[in-house]
Amino acid sequence: MVLLESLKNQRILLVVAHPDDELLGCGATFNRLIEEFNCYVKVVILGEGITSRSDIRDAVKWKEELEIHKQNIRQAQRAIGYQELAVYDFPDNRFDSVDLLDIVKVVEKEKSEFNPSVIFTHHGGDLNIDHQRTFQAVVTASRPMNNERVKTIIAFETPSGTEWRAASDPMHFIPTVFFTVSEKNVKAKIKGMESYEFEKRVYPHPRSPEALTIQAQRWGVATGSEYAEAFVLVRSIN
Repeated sequence: MVLLESLKNQRILLVVAHPDDELLGCGATFNRLIEEFNCYVKVVILGEGITSRSDIRDAVKWKEELEIHKQNIRQAQRAIGYQELAVYDFPDNRFDSVDLLDIVKVVEKEKSEFNPSVIFTHHGGDLNIDHQRTFQAVVTASRPMNNERVKTIIAFETPSGTEWRAASDPMHFIPTVFFTVSEKNVKAKIKGMESYEFEKRVYPHPRSPEALTIQAQRWGVATGSEYAEAFVLVRSIN
C-alpha cells in the first residue's frame, strides 16, 4: 500500500516526456507532497515538446519557441514548488525514432545522481508514443535488483494522452491509488499549466483550467473527497 504519509521526507524523481506533463496528471499531488510532506523532488523532462508541429524536425525553425518553452518550464516550477529540474531535447513525438537504450541511459544517469526512492512517470498505455517510451525507460532503468534503491514506481494519467487511446487498447488506465488534494493544490497545478504558452487550451479541451478542475473533482467524487488525483501502482517493494 502507498499512502501519502509513506512518501513523507522522500526523494522523488518525476520523469516525463514533455514540458507540461509534470503538471497534467500529478501537479496538485506534487504541490501537496512538497508543501505538506517535506518531499524533495526533481523533475526530468526528456523531450523538447515543440518540433512535432512541423512535418520535419527542425530545431532551428522553432528556436524562439523552444526558448520560450524553457522559460515556461521555470514559471511552472515556481507554481508547483519542486526543487530540481533537468531538461533534455529528445525529439517531440518521435521518441520511437530514438533507441530505447539512449532514453534508459538518461534515466539511469538521473537516478544515479539524484538517488530517489520513488519514481512517478507516465502510464504505459497512453496514446502518445513518447509517454509509452518514457514509461518503458523508467521501468527498464529501475529493475528490482539487490542494489536498486527505487522501491516504488507510480504511473499517472495525462489528460489528452491517456483517455484518447482506443477503446480496444488492452493497456487501460485503471487507477489503484488515489491521493486527495485541496483546492489550493489544484489551483497551483492550473497556474503552472497556464504558464505554458503553447500548451494551454480553452474549455472543453482536457488541458483547460475548467477541465483540470473537473478531473480533480471526478476523482474526488470517486473517493469520497472534494478533490483527488488518480494513479496506478506499478511496483512497491516493502
